[in-house]
Amino acid sequence: MVKFEKEKYIAALAVIGIALHLILRFIVRAPWMVTESPLWVVLVLGGVPLVRDLLIKLFKREFGSDLLAGISIVTSIFLDQYLAGTLVVLMLSGGESLENYAVRRASSVLEALAKRMPSLAHRKNTNGMADIAVDQIRVNDLLVILPHEICPVDGIIVEGRGAMDESYLTGEPFVIAKTPGSPVLSGAINKDVSLTIRAGRLAVDSRYAKIMRVMRAAEENRPRIRRLGDQLGAFYTPLAAFIAVIAWIAAGDPMRFLAVMVIATPCPLLIAIPVAIIGSISLSAKRGIIIKDPSVLEQIDQCATMILDKTGTLTYGKPYLTDVRYFNGFNQDDALRYAASLERYSRHPLAGAIVEAAGQKGLNFIEVNQIREPAGQGLSGVINGQEVVITNRNKLLDQGKGAGLETIPQIEGLECVVTVAGRLAAHLRFHDEPRKEGKSFIDHLNPRHNFAKVMIVSGDRESEVNYLARKVGIDLIHAGKSPEEKIDIVRQETRQAKTVFLGDGINDAPALTAATVGIAFGQNSDITAEAAGAVIMESSLAKVDELMHISRRMRAIALQSAVGGMLLSVVGMIAAALGLLPPVAGAITQEIIDVFAVSNALRAAIAPKDLTDF
Repeated sequence: MVKFEKEKYIAALAVIGIALHLILRFIVRAPWMVTESPLWVVLVLGGVPLVRDLLIKLFKREFGSDLLAGISIVTSIFLDQYLAGTLVVLMLSGGESLENYAVRRASSVLEALAKRMPSLAHRKNTNGMADIAVDQIRVNDLLVILPHEICPVDGIIVEGRGAMDESYLTGEPFVIAKTPGSPVLSGAINKDVSLTIRAGRLAVDSRYAKIMRVMRAAEENRPRIRRLGDQLGAFYTPLAAFIAVIAWIAAGDPMRFLAVMVIATPCPLLIAIPVAIIGSISLSAKRGIIIKDPSVLEQIDQCATMILDKTGTLTYGKPYLTDVRYFNGFNQDDALRYAASLERYSRHPLAGAIVEAAGQKGLNFIEVNQIREPAGQGLSGVINGQEVVITNRNKLLDQGKGAGLETIPQIEGLECVVTVAGRLAAHLRFHDEPRKEGKSFIDHLNPRHNFAKVMIVSGDRESEVNYLARKVGIDLIHAGKSPEEKIDIVRQETRQAKTVFLGDGINDAPALTAATVGIAFGQNSDITAEAAGAVIMESSLAKVDELMHISRRMRAIALQSAVGGMLLSVVGMIAAALGLLPPVAGAITQEIIDVFAVSNALRAAIAPKDLTDF
């Protein structure tokens, strides 16, 4: 039985036990042993497990405000105040049930990762095809990837022409055409045509498995967050214990100690704060924001560093071709057409824009051979016996083949050049539209939400990131970063101050896990959603601002409920110390205080008039 279920059932048992006790005592008027027996059952079956859990926490030196409840339960048993002890069991188990309900996640990150990967692969041999376990794949094995299957290992296409969806791995919403010689990544989804690949790595060494290992390490190294209730309890618990001990010593009556401890049971902390959190989770859901980890609501308003991915987060994630200039007698038929035919086999973000532009102009694709895409060198292939190269301006100028480019102003942002048979054929410019609210959102982060540092961490080229950064007003950038490098940057920043990481795509998942608060933008990747503490269903930066305001409002309401409830409890503790409130009356008084605290906490579920300020 999981913890949540255990405490839920203990709370239900306490309600039943108290109800039976009252019926037997005041309606049936049964003997004392009979009337007390339901309470004994609750204290044995419910109180003992709760006290045991508190002792385990105590041995781990985790001193929370719930320690007062444990002391109250033990003391009430020794002093034969079973009703008071049972009331405390109800308060403690009910509060922790609410807390656990607020904290539990929809599903596990690592489980989601594991479930995506196939367990079997189709190995090609002289007798046809045989199914083998993925961990039996060896380097150079020929594997058949059937339509709509997930590629189990990294490799190279040797037979077939089709397409694969690599958005889970790249974060880019493009389907990549594949032909013999094209690289494939583990985790990519095959489209409609069977493909044969040659395994380039073992399953454990492939890209998807590597990301999974990074995710596991990030999950295991996630720092423990000091919760709001713990922070308040650090002051409240010693105060309550001090008043209880002084009352016992002054009166010479241990019943005074119990009375103080019962009314000191920190239900405003144990119940009101979880209620405020649950209410805020409900409000967030109504606004299209899914809270997977409630600590997001407690932490985001305390963060000082905002880290953002670029593509799909600060931009719409779909570059489009805005300008083409032709050189040396080339035109769109023999420059743009050649470029689009070649870019079908690339997963670069600009490839989709070139292919789409060619399609809009009605240009047909041409057969391409000898496709190569060495890192940092551009894309090349042979079309109609001529080598076609798509690269950047500087590469071409360095080779002395850029005559004519000097007439085109150097820009930061998205551009490439096309050569055919060694001659400059075309210069292409692109635009990945920044979100219209991007600059105003960035500008308001410091004055409105106290973010001291805002940065972009992206896997894209530095020129592209610089272009966007200038557009939205961000000075700090990290470009060309892998998922492993991203997580290192996030960890480094998180050691200096609490961080928010906003991104999409599985390449962002490790960084989302490593940040104090991870927010997945949209639902391009189920893995990203699992890794994040919160998921923004609608791709809008305004929703991120709404989340920050919901968090700030939740903290204010929770503090009002908890601090107000504790102040009333202190008044009750003083009355109990003076002998004005016996243990049972103290427990009832505490329940009345709880009603006021919880009633105020319920306001968190009600939407205010405005949740944005930019």
